[in-house]
Amino acid sequence: MNRLATTFTGLEFENPFVLASAPPTESKRKILRAFEAGWGGVVTKTIGLHPVENVAGPRTIFQRASDEKPYVSRSKRADTVSHSSWNWELISDQPLDLWLPDLEEIKSTYPDRMLIASIMAGAGNEEEMENWRKLARACVNVGCDAIELNLSCPHMDRKDMGANIANDEDIIRSILKAVTGAVSVPIWVKLTPSTSALVDAAGAAYDAGASAISLCNTFPSLPLIDPETLKFEVEVDGLVTSGGLGGLAILHQALQRVSDISRAYPDKAISGIGGIRGFREAFNFIAHGAGNLQVCTAAMEEKGSGGVGVKLIQELKDDLNEYMERKGYSSIEEFRGIARERIVEHSQVRRKSDAYNGGYEIAS
Repeated sequence: MNRLATTFTGLEFENPFVLASAPPTESKRKILRAFEAGWGGVVTKTIGLHPVENVAGPRTIFQRASDEKPYVSRSKRADTVSHSSWNWELISDQPLDLWLPDLEEIKSTYPDRMLIASIMAGAGNEEEMENWRKLARACVNVGCDAIELNLSCPHMDRKDMGANIANDEDIIRSILKAVTGAVSVPIWVKLTPSTSALVDAAGAAYDAGASAISLCNTFPSLPLIDPETLKFEVEVDGLVTSGGLGGLAILHQALQRVSDISRAYPDKAISGIGGIRGFREAFNFIAHGAGNLQVCTAAMEEKGSGGVGVKLIQELKDDLNEYMERKGYSSIEEFRGIARERIVEHSQVRRKSDAYNGGYEIAS
């Protein structure tokens, strides 16, 4: 009996753990190694048609903290634990015509694993809508099982891409109309968590045909300055711009966003992302309503795995399976969303006094 087998957006996953769209899925070599290690699926590093060139310096750093010196820093110190990752990396610089034979080979080598193509184009005109269609058709034609629309990258130069457009419900609807009209596979929409209109944006996406919402992508953020050198911990020529914070540091915020979407749309699918390092974090995403779990930072940090989490995926599967066997669960669906009804408005939490009137004076 495979307790870990899950059906998500109509696709059969042998386990719910997926490598997120990021450096761990930037090449055929890495994706093949990930599938060999046991990941149930991968979302490719985002594929586009526009020119891409990364900054002339480090693209990703890992930040750590310790009990003895509890400040957060990328500096290597004894007895530290992972705090977060920070990156300002752009989407894949490998062109579509090189990705396509790679995707075809990956799918033919591992036909039972789910291969999701992350894609990105611009917005605001028919030419860009056709770019979305072209990318989607090309990826599906070589065997991709689903498409994830990247509407969430927090550091795109172009103002018609990534998180810059994720709050615009009209744009969300227009992109989904273009893509759902071009292909018939499930469409996942990756939204930015950095908006007060996230629930409305997700509703627009679901209404326009999205099969799932993927969140959270990294949070817009800045790296730290070293007080001694006055240098940013990552910079180019002394300059820096907004990047994305990921890893354990965003876990609680990611859970809040997943909960918000799950409570607003309890019958809709969510792929949970943000701070999963082991079973406990994964369990929390499931408890709040996620039916699929994407991992990035923890896989990248694992030494000797080539950045794809070879040991991590085995630990995730073993620990989740052991828990389910011990508790008598045959599927994650039996406990998915169990926290949903216990998340309430602040006024609904019991107070010390029955006379409390929600911050208002009691009428005499």
